[in-house]
Amino acid sequence: MGDKRQKNQLELAFTAEQKGKARTPERKGTESSLARYESESLDESERVMEAVCEPRNLKQALRRVKGNGGSPGIDGMKTEELAGWLIGNWAGVREELLGGRYQPQPVKRVEIEKADGGKRQLGIPTVIDRFVQQAVLQVLQRIWEPTFSESSYGFRPQRSAHQAVAAAQRYVQQGLRWVVDIDLEKFFDRVNHDRLMARLATRISDKRMLMLVRRFLTSGVLEGGLVSPTEQGAPQGGPLSPLLSNIVLDELDQELEKRGHKFARYADDCNIYVGSERAGKRVMASLRRLITCRLRLRINENKSAVAQPHERKFLGFSLTGGAEPRRRIAAKALLRFKNRVRELTRRKRGRKLSDVVQELNLFLTGWRGYFDFCETRSVLKHLDEWIRRRLRAYLWRQWRTFKNRRTELRRRKVSFAEATTLAASQKGPWRLSHTKALQKALPNVFFDSLGLVPLWQPA
Repeated sequence: MGDKRQKNQLELAFTAEQKGKARTPERKGTESSLARYESESLDESERVMEAVCEPRNLKQALRRVKGNGGSPGIDGMKTEELAGWLIGNWAGVREELLGGRYQPQPVKRVEIEKADGGKRQLGIPTVIDRFVQQAVLQVLQRIWEPTFSESSYGFRPQRSAHQAVAAAQRYVQQGLRWVVDIDLEKFFDRVNHDRLMARLATRISDKRMLMLVRRFLTSGVLEGGLVSPTEQGAPQGGPLSPLLSNIVLDELDQELEKRGHKFARYADDCNIYVGSERAGKRVMASLRRLITCRLRLRINENKSAVAQPHERKFLGFSLTGGAEPRRRIAAKALLRFKNRVRELTRRKRGRKLSDVVQELNLFLTGWRGYFDFCETRSVLKHLDEWIRRRLRAYLWRQWRTFKNRRTELRRRKVSFAEATTLAASQKGPWRLSHTKALQKALPNVFFDSLGLVPLWQPA
């Protein structure tokens, strides 16, 4: 009953009409002139902010923000508190947006581990700013999305990393056996604000919207109790940043299409496919000038190269050699997988095996959902065998004593002689986990009974 009442209150808050002029701000200058805008007199091309404040757009944005969840920003407000806050405060926020006066708060700096072992810095906006960003995103996406390149796959509706990998595979199958693999160094931290705003202004004449986007870019970062200004970059963590990154790199996409290149780009990871090493080096040199001089970005020389596709990885995958290249899991992705499984099945953790399996399943389910796209299926079968061996070693160490180990083996139908020999062995858990006696005591069906998620399944 309470949820229904809150929903009705939100409906009223979002649909309430604000007639007349927007409130004149205290500050003078450009913002003051925008505040005196009468929305009824605006040309349609300048009414982008009105589209942002449409009730249908707002309700969709609220659903997205609540569904995505996430950590609170600097004000501590949680996503579940947003709807209640909007009921009493949306009218004021709407007036500030339409008057060109909305001022985002600084983002909260957090660091997360990257797959390569480094750190990625995220900027977490407040929940209110995330709601406004999401509403803006939905409108700007309708303006830009239809004209983005077909070879751009990152952060776009109905597009995925799998599609990018499949496109790369098609190009190689067509005979383009060299790849120009470009990785942009700290892309999100280096986005040039002036160039981005110039790109936005080519399609948006609503100065209130342009001003709002710039304010999101320059709202600052709170770290260690101090707010630092942001003069470049589009902090990862807000709903709007991925679209802004695509708008910046759309210029690169257009240039590649103009030159007739076959390519696949996912965010700042771009692969261009050519017919020879010589052509690849020529393309790399040309793109280095374009990216450095025109886009004012920087190529990560350590991660970029001209090579054959089977020597490179793209979005966690690589390709086999030969006439019919197939998708395979990249070596670095396999190494990261094994390191994570090793961490979860560390033999000194002291947790029940069933709890370890449950925790492991959360990781395996997500990993399988992505890497099941590979076409070299035997590797999944080998990984399943390796995981079960890790778990056998884990349980063996938990049994600890000679007496307990022999008792557990006998309980699992291992002969007295085998159980005694195995329990008395001085070999380590990993070597013993591969013995026939322990495999008999802990067969595959035992792990099935614990609900262990398999990576490989027979066709």
